[in-house]
Amino acid sequence: MNSKSIIPREQARRDIEDATAYYQSEGSEQAAVGFINAVERAFADICRHPAIGSPRYAHELNLPGLRSLQLTRYPHVIFYVEREDHIDVWRVLHGGRDIPALMQESDDV
Repeated sequence: MNSKSIIPREQARRDIEDATAYYQSEGSEQAAVGFINAVERAFADICRHPAIGSPRYAHELNLPGLRSLQLTRYPHVIFYVEREDHIDVWRVLHGGRDIPALMQESDDV
């Protein structure tokens, strides 16, 4: 099985930048770097095994193909859809937020 490339949407990139900036604003450069490393590890796992994520939100939001993967050691969740030739990353959201509302508000969905 070949690994697929990750293509984050603009909103997903903003989500990652916002979370990183938050950790830095709290005075924890180590947490910011750890967050980025956790996202990169999760992306690598998703590339190799796209079906690893849960389809829970696909059913809740009526978005066929949507999967989610919780980051290790961070409260963020990656939302993505497997395409024929790549992984389409929609959002990277804090798990404590109103995820259904944020997913429906997204201009990229």
